[in-house]
Amino acid sequence: MSLTPGSGWRLIAVLIAAIVVLPVVALFGFALQGSVGLWSHLFRNVLANALTQTVILLCGVGIIVALLGTVTAWLIAGFDFPGRRVLGWALLLPLAVPTYIVAYAYLDILHPIGPVQSLIRNVLGYSSPRDFRLPDIRSMTGCIILLGFVLYPYVYLPVRALFATQAANMLEASRTLGAGPLRIFWRVVVPLARPAIAAGMALALMETLNDIGAAEFLGVRTLTVTVYSTWLNRTDLPGAAQIALVMLLVVIALVVMERAARSGQVYASGSRRQVPLARVKLGGVAGLTAMAVCLIPVLIGFVAPATYLIHQAWRRYQFAGIPERIWTETWQTAVLAMSATVIAVCLGMLVSVAPRFSSGPVTRAAVRLSTLGYALPGTILAIGLLPVIIFADRQISAVLGWFMADAPQLILLGAGAGMIYAYVARFLAIAAGGIEAGMTRVPASFDHAARSLGRSPSGVFRQIHLPLSRASMTAAGLLIFVDCVKELPATLLLRPLNVETLATHLYGEAARGTYEDASIAALMIVFIGMIPVVLLSGRIRV
Repeated sequence: MSLTPGSGWRLIAVLIAAIVVLPVVALFGFALQGSVGLWSHLFRNVLANALTQTVILLCGVGIIVALLGTVTAWLIAGFDFPGRRVLGWALLLPLAVPTYIVAYAYLDILHPIGPVQSLIRNVLGYSSPRDFRLPDIRSMTGCIILLGFVLYPYVYLPVRALFATQAANMLEASRTLGAGPLRIFWRVVVPLARPAIAAGMALALMETLNDIGAAEFLGVRTLTVTVYSTWLNRTDLPGAAQIALVMLLVVIALVVMERAARSGQVYASGSRRQVPLARVKLGGVAGLTAMAVCLIPVLIGFVAPATYLIHQAWRRYQFAGIPERIWTETWQTAVLAMSATVIAVCLGMLVSVAPRFSSGPVTRAAVRLSTLGYALPGTILAIGLLPVIIFADRQISAVLGWFMADAPQLILLGAGAGMIYAYVARFLAIAAGGIEAGMTRVPASFDHAARSLGRSPSGVFRQIHLPLSRASMTAAGLLIFVDCVKELPATLLLRPLNVETLATHLYGEAARGTYEDASIAALMIVFIGMIPVVLLSGRIRV
């Protein structure tokens, strides 16, 4: 049987899709190993509470990110007030701080003997925490507020972009018809921004579902925390897999709701040229109010935790210098993140190019499946990957046993292959999306010209696509590297014994209550996390 020129690329796309889908398939198989009685026990004693707390958390965070993201985007795009230019990019800064670092910082900032409550007691004349104390941040309310003030940029960014482009004509038309700011906001802005709000909310809620550190530190037993404790504390892997399946249903529900919210929302512009939105100048109290509304999320989501980390890191440095193990953990973090980044970018490049050589339905379906990993929480990937990696380790050990009397066990798992696999499967969507966007600037006529000159598909790939995609590959690689450094759930569950990363170091110190010892690691993660923020702030017009 002869192969068509594009069959090889179709096969590559299918294999890459299998890499992403395999953990989910394994998760189903592993969950079936649990006994029937285990399901009833989980429903009675575990799932009901975990599912309830997860739904409450998702609803609360969803409301906050939608309100903060939409209102701040509308103020930045539609009005001119003191500090608008700086606040336009500063509103992205909370993206640089992982949720577990924010929770870890605020646990100390808002502690009964911490700086905030001590200052309030001094001002009010109280001398003891017994006389006056704020509500405990270790609660569902505290978790909702903190996650909401960190994750709102996922809504702010797409809504801000919407207002700056296609919404401009409609908003200008509303103003010329005499509508005031509030009426424009409720009658035009909110309905117009619904698709962008839905897309941003879906991302924010998936990050909420993926979170393990913040929820655990703040005492909220979400499904993710329950999976982690069921696996490690109760050594019940089938039970953890069954709870992960419930999480998968929640993810599917979020995707369906996001698609439903965006359905039928297509707007046509009457002008072929994009008209910049003319901003309304706000002065006096109105201008200061707009500035305060945009400044508060930046202060809570970035300035306060970053200032706390800098202060704690400086105190730790003055007391005992930088711990030696930080450098080892930084190196291990960089090696693991860089390995996953290189693999993800290579696979993302292949996925992005495959439809150019094989445009059939199989290739399109494989490309779509290969980008599903970003919707899967790290916990689900970790649970699904474990049996796959263990099976591969057993086969490798069996082969080595033919030549060695004492063949090593758990070679892949011990070398961190499980972590790298999880990183690649989860962040492949970033590589594929970024590189595909860059590939749209490479005309198909280039491919046709090269093929007519006798180049094979692989030759076109090497000599045209790779050189012209370097910029998009570099940008995607930076984003993936930063996300790998911040990733906590999959790292916690799949890391080899005696291997710590910056994220797991921080998690361990915070779990022990030794916050100051974790501040340097947390600060390094925040600085690395600012890389995509700088990239994004340079791309948006403020």
